[in-house]
Amino acid sequence: MKKSICLVSFLVLTFCAMLTAVDAQGQPLVKTHVETGDVEGVLEGQLAVFKAIPYAAPPVGDLRWRAPQPAKAWEGVLKTDKFGPLPPQPTRPGRTADMMSEDCLYLGIATPATSVNDRLPVMVWIHGGGFQTEHYGGDLWRLLAQRGVVIVSIEYRTGALGFMAHPELTKESKDGHSGNYGLLDQIFALQWVQRNITSFGGDPTKVTIFGESAGAISCSLLCGSPLAKGLFRACISQSGGSFAPWRDQARTLGVDASQKGAEQQGLAFQKHLKKKSLKQLRKMDAMDLCGSNVGFGGFWPCVDGYVIMDDQYRLYERGEYNDVPVIVMTNSDEGALFTPGNIKAADYQKSVRSIFGSYADEALKVYPGNTDDEAWHGNADAFRDMGFAWPSYAWVSLQAKTGKSPAYAAFLSQPSKRSFSQDPHRCGVAHADDILYLNGEFLTQPEKYPCESAVAEIIQQYWVNFAKTCNPNGKGLPYWPSFDDTKPTTMQFSYGASLIMRPNRDQIDFVDRFYKHLREETEKQRQQK
Repeated sequence: MKKSICLVSFLVLTFCAMLTAVDAQGQPLVKTHVETGDVEGVLEGQLAVFKAIPYAAPPVGDLRWRAPQPAKAWEGVLKTDKFGPLPPQPTRPGRTADMMSEDCLYLGIATPATSVNDRLPVMVWIHGGGFQTEHYGGDLWRLLAQRGVVIVSIEYRTGALGFMAHPELTKESKDGHSGNYGLLDQIFALQWVQRNITSFGGDPTKVTIFGESAGAISCSLLCGSPLAKGLFRACISQSGGSFAPWRDQARTLGVDASQKGAEQQGLAFQKHLKKKSLKQLRKMDAMDLCGSNVGFGGFWPCVDGYVIMDDQYRLYERGEYNDVPVIVMTNSDEGALFTPGNIKAADYQKSVRSIFGSYADEALKVYPGNTDDEAWHGNADAFRDMGFAWPSYAWVSLQAKTGKSPAYAAFLSQPSKRSFSQDPHRCGVAHADDILYLNGEFLTQPEKYPCESAVAEIIQQYWVNFAKTCNPNGKGLPYWPSFDDTKPTTMQFSYGASLIMRPNRDQIDFVDRFYKHLREETEKQRQQK
């Protein structure tokens, strides 16, 4: 198992000792009070877990496609021993229609606190799922919360209910915007945390947001939104950032939409559903809008001039963002999850020429596809870099240049046969594999996954240190400096942790040039109008 064998035994002993220390603290809070009434959770080991607390009113009826509103108070004690419903989304194994409801604005809390005066750091998890589905994060709290932090996991509206823009919605809004309702939910939940987290032993001045995939993109957007200013002091992004160019057309691969482009998609969606007005759309069943029978392209955040003020790359260039310490991590084989196994070289090359235009020859040099096997890897790597690696690099690079707060870059590349990859021979870290390093998949099975569990222990220690101090470094861990593109400052997680130069430099530099070209092209088009 290479050099990690010795490290594993040490880390497992450290982990067991840490759990013993937690056990000695006594009973945590199981009953407490929030602004809308008394709540009662359940005891899970030495954690008090509150599985479904309403942080906003149900966004149903006339509240569909509106900003979240305050939850109503209740009488007596609200028992929160069951998880709330998932937002409406396509059904699949493990995600059935009876688990879903438009009434989905709930959050869960796990706390090791024994008193409301404990003032523990808080980590707010924002789930992924491409803004269309929900990847529940409840399992994350069992290990992370035991390390002395309060974990909050929030639900938000997804799909058409969460991100559809429409001219009629823009017109009826007092702020002249539409879409981004899911982001408004996230901001509303963070405001709730500020007002209520002390009741769970948390410190509202020590909130870290963290998320994966669409959750990481959400974290990025919250860092750029004036509406989220002051709601958190640190951010951890796992596989996501919103720094790609924005255009006035509907969202395409690697290019996001403006308010105008998102409204065009909303009109197309209305036509697809054969509805004559927004009023008719509001009367539709939620599952018919977001369920598997719709068969329409996904919805995404847009630059609405309210939640999202501008192309985030431009915002960071101008220093117009919430300047907080960040950790930004990508995986070595993000694109392996999204790349089907039947790619043909000729089809791949045709697709590359369609996407990259005058940059196609250069693209085929950094992402070659002369054979079917080479095309598979070229497609996976291009998806990795355009969707995840380049936005992450842009984030830490821009913040290092324009911000006062440190940015830390991470690269997860631990080989493992336990992966979501569609290429079992590659054994890299596919998109969403990083969740396995947080939710106990590896740490609770160190005999089966010795190398992976060692890396999981290191990542969790860095993450919790960061939540506690805004600095990932701590006793017994390799020193991790803030990002500097001229030095080996990217922390690679593979058989332990070690510093490397920015990985995949040639490919990411190419994407950087291509996106710069798209931005310049968009600016010219707007000036000509």
